Amino acid sequence: MKYTDDSSLPEITEEKFRETLRKSRSYTVVILKAGPKLKMPGPNGDPAITAIIVQHGKRNMALRAAGIMPIVCPIGDGSGITGICVFDATPEEVQRIYSQDPGVKAGVFTFEVHASRSFPGSTLPMPDAAVAE
Repeated sequence: MKYTDDSSLPEITEEKFRETLRKSRSYTVVILKAGPKLKMPGPNGDPAITAIIVQHGKRNMALRAAGIMPIVCPIGDGSGITGICVFDATPEEVQRIYSQDPGVKAGVFTFEVHASRSFPGSTLPMPDAAVAE
């Protein structure tokens, strides 16, 4: 569905709203930020920092593949926020897990942990074949 305005959205009854809220559960959101040692990778970048960022990305992919961090959203808009991710773990577990990230340990990134709620089964849509080409 493509958004045009609110009139094109499905109607959510009070009953459906309350039923959906009852199904929500706890998750943890991490907001990843640029640390003091971040230098963006690229042809003129520091190869050591680039290597750390690659290690960080591979670790994120492993956490995603394990189902621990099912949503990973890198952000490259220059805002100082470098990513957002959702963990299927408690804030305490996430603090322990993410403090071991190679980019965090190297001062390339800092992070905030936030308790959150969401809806099991929520997914990011797959791109249409026509869009992906």
